[in-house]
Amino acid sequence: MIKLIHLSKQYGNHTAINDVQLTVNAGEIFGFIGPNGAGKTTTIQIMAGLLVPTSGNVILSDVSMNDHPVKAKQLVGYIPDRPFIYEKLTGIEYLRFIGDFYHVPPSTFRARSEELLTQFSLMDRCNELIEAYSHGMKQRLIMASALLHDPPIIIVDEPMVGLDPVAIKLVRDIFQQRSAQGTTIFMSTHTLSLAEQICHRVGIIHHGQLISTGTMDELKSCAKHGTNDLEDIFIQLTYENKKEL
Repeated sequence: MIKLIHLSKQYGNHTAINDVQLTVNAGEIFGFIGPNGAGKTTTIQIMAGLLVPTSGNVILSDVSMNDHPVKAKQLVGYIPDRPFIYEKLTGIEYLRFIGDFYHVPPSTFRARSEELLTQFSLMDRCNELIEAYSHGMKQRLIMASALLHDPPIIIVDEPMVGLDPVAIKLVRDIFQQRSAQGTTIFMSTHTLSLAEQICHRVGIIHHGQLISTGTMDELKSCAKHGTNDLEDIFIQLTYENKKEL
């Protein structure tokens, strides 16, 4: 479970996010969408413990990020939109580094790493330096590393960037499988069709404020004219309402 409690972040006179409040239930896939600069990445980086909010708090599985940041971070598998990896390591060395960081026992590491490397089609390249990997391979390695410690919460920023259609289907299937097993997934994405396909609920952020949250049926009811398309709903609630916001 994830709770965002009156979450705000300011940079000088600029308010990146303002009083964001949200609860995401265990096992839910929550889609987080909004225009560029709306506050998506700021929110996600605060949730992952990479930024400190100006005010408010994040609760992850009943652990307060403000009070117990290390414990809270250990509950999360974080997948950024751009993979930042130690490229002089091999793929397996990088996973071992992440495993040590999250205290994955050696007896567990071998089976888990082999399972994930196989699942993400990296097993045959795991002993090569990461600098030789394509962007898509690096992104798949980041995803494998985020799942290595079997976290109850996955926070992901633009998961499909740089992935081919086969990898996109793989990641979609993995998220749905994890959700069915009780993992909470918070996913920021510009791929509205993905959000429509797999998310139980979607939240729309605009100018740093969460302006609408709900299931697809609930979001349809917010639109000014009837539509079954998330893209149309998104445009109506953001670009067409700019003057109102």
